[in-house]
Amino acid sequence: MNGYSSKRILVTGGAGFLGSHLCESLLSEGHEVICADNFYTGRRANIAHLVSNPYFEIIRHDICFPLYVEVDEIYNLACPASPIHYQFDPVQTTKTSVHGSINMLGLAKRLKIKILQASTSEVYGDPTVHPQSESYWGNVNPVGLRSCYDEGKRCAETLFFDYHRQHKLKIKVARIFNTYGPRMHPNDGRVVSNFIVQALKGEDITVYGDGKQTRSFCYVDDLIDGLVKLMNSLDDFTGPVNLGNPDEFSILELAQMIIKMTDSKSKIVFKPLPSDDPVQRCPDINLAKENLRWKPEVKLKDGLVKTIRFFDELLNRKKHAI
Repeated sequence: MNGYSSKRILVTGGAGFLGSHLCESLLSEGHEVICADNFYTGRRANIAHLVSNPYFEIIRHDICFPLYVEVDEIYNLACPASPIHYQFDPVQTTKTSVHGSINMLGLAKRLKIKILQASTSEVYGDPTVHPQSESYWGNVNPVGLRSCYDEGKRCAETLFFDYHRQHKLKIKVARIFNTYGPRMHPNDGRVVSNFIVQALKGEDITVYGDGKQTRSFCYVDDLIDGLVKLMNSLDDFTGPVNLGNPDEFSILELAQMIIKMTDSKSKIVFKPLPSDDPVQRCPDINLAKENLRWKPEVKLKDGLVKTIRFFDELLNRKKHAI
């Protein structure tokens, strides 16, 4: 039990990249877990190894509609998180953040339980402050191609804090920065998965802009540890709190690192920078250090070794299945 009392916990988006790792972690602590997912971007393969666990339950459900379950805590992770997926149906993306949050907050209010919102560093937009601390209000285009996700998540944060103020609901809000690791979707358009898949296939590696834009990359195990510590923190610490790795790398550095680690013959090609793509993105994690005693432990190269192995095995399985 690792010091935790057993709970029944709802994880929305539980079949996604982060959600599946969270479900796995909570089960390992001795909790019962209900995974709710509409499988729009979540994959059954991510949770197939959990199905035989008698304390794990899957519900196919879209949180844009009310859900009636009896649980002790809610982690609200449901929402497509990569530009390719959230821009495919932008209206539905906004609905998931707004209507979905209202439904999950309503459930938490009825049950008088704690609820955690998986927000995002995208609430900072293309930041004019570096690194980004939680006190920064952001620089977001409200009518751009990324707005369905950026503004949807900003509105979700508003809803969480209004439920907290108006209904005394116990809330936690995590602003998640770039996270990578096994079970990332191979076609989600995110930079780490893109580069690894292209390198393993020997294809050109696509770098948008000049590659000098920077990102920080947090390994999934560190991120999940941060989410659980946030949920279990003192009730008066609501967040929002940044969860991410403050080590900063340029996109070009990442591409070169992956080419070297995969021993790939891929060449780097440059394409125009997408609309509203931020030039810098790096978290100030002092708040998490002080209140959660949390900081990431996995170095980028160590995490990439595990992630490359996952994608290599995935591509080999597909190759042999053909």
